[in-house]
Amino acid sequence: MTSYKYLIIGGGIAGVTAAETIRTKDTTGSIGLISDEPYVLYSRVMLSKPNFFLGKVPFDQIYLKGKEWYETNHIDFLGGKKATNLDTAKKIVTLTDGSQLGYEKLLLATGVDARRSTIPGADKKNVHCLRTLEDGMKIMANLKTATHAITVGGGFISFEMADLMRMANMETTLLLRESYFWEPMLDKKSGDMIEKALVKGGVKVLKNSEAASINGGECVESVTLKDGTTLPCELIIFGIGVVGTTDWLKRDGIEVKRGIVANEFLETSAPDVWTAGDVAEYNDLVLGEHVIMGNWVNGREQGRVAALNMAGDKRPFKFVSFYTTQGFGTTIAFVGDASPGPDRQIIERGSPEANSFGRILIVGKEIIGATLINRTSEMTVISRLIDQNIDVSGKVQELGDAKFDLKSLLK
Repeated sequence: MTSYKYLIIGGGIAGVTAAETIRTKDTTGSIGLISDEPYVLYSRVMLSKPNFFLGKVPFDQIYLKGKEWYETNHIDFLGGKKATNLDTAKKIVTLTDGSQLGYEKLLLATGVDARRSTIPGADKKNVHCLRTLEDGMKIMANLKTATHAITVGGGFISFEMADLMRMANMETTLLLRESYFWEPMLDKKSGDMIEKALVKGGVKVLKNSEAASINGGECVESVTLKDGTTLPCELIIFGIGVVGTTDWLKRDGIEVKRGIVANEFLETSAPDVWTAGDVAEYNDLVLGEHVIMGNWVNGREQGRVAALNMAGDKRPFKFVSFYTTQGFGTTIAFVGDASPGPDRQIIERGSPEANSFGRILIVGKEIIGATLINRTSEMTVISRLIDQNIDVSGKVQELGDAKFDLKSLLK
């Protein structure tokens, strides 16, 4: 049985950043990196971008590390393998092929999977979600022949894919189960702004609508909705959320709730086991609560901090997460914890009529998050206000004034 000083499960940005960081701290300790995909590190961010899908950039630009990088840094890349069992007492990980690996220190950076539709016909060809490089390659192949596309869901993936389908000159319909886009994360004003941009871009938006069946032979030919409407299509992309694959960890006592539970040092409930990335439900020192922040930037920073702790340089993870997307001439950003809740005061900034609208979320005396539509220039300063735990009590009027300079609130 092969054993490693550092074993990392997950070949995405969190896992690879961890391996890279460990090597800067420990030049000789053995590192093994398990990835369920056979590919070396690539950009999941680029997966949903038009320049990649429409062939405007060389395909190879999606790769962020080459095989030689792993070899040069003496990192064993174990691609196309999946962990199925963890024995934290014996410090052994078992893979799908039955082989076992030992470890001294373990990082769980397994990420999440795209939620798959279970409606009849969802297993037909040309029905996709977008999470992996193989998903992207299949969609790219379908772009060459499809003329009618349907995207399902009210989030980043559906928005970005609708933009891509229109750029490919397809008739595009977006199905929303909700009454407006991104409900309930956004308010109706924000959702209506996004819908307006979609419609202006040529997308047909069907709200309060759900697919009941996907029809056709081997490939999809149409979709029937629950109200009986049938829509022609040759390509469907579901963007209906993600699911964690953590059941195999629960058997060995790793505490799992929505994700793998960790403290501010990204340590799990098991000794010498850390977690990072989309699967981590960590104690956020900025927000003062356990959260999951599933995005590329957050995963990269968590991988770095988890690795420092694994290598003996103990430090807490403190970072204000953010995510942006753009399409149809509209830029959308989330900063910090932008989830709605009864304990959160929401201050509006700008207006939908001006096509520039933000919402600042406050708990107690401090800003904890924001949503910004066509106001991303304020993203950095809001991140700093959150990070510095600035007291904004008594500043409600100023925060709601679009002309007020938020920088003046910084220490």
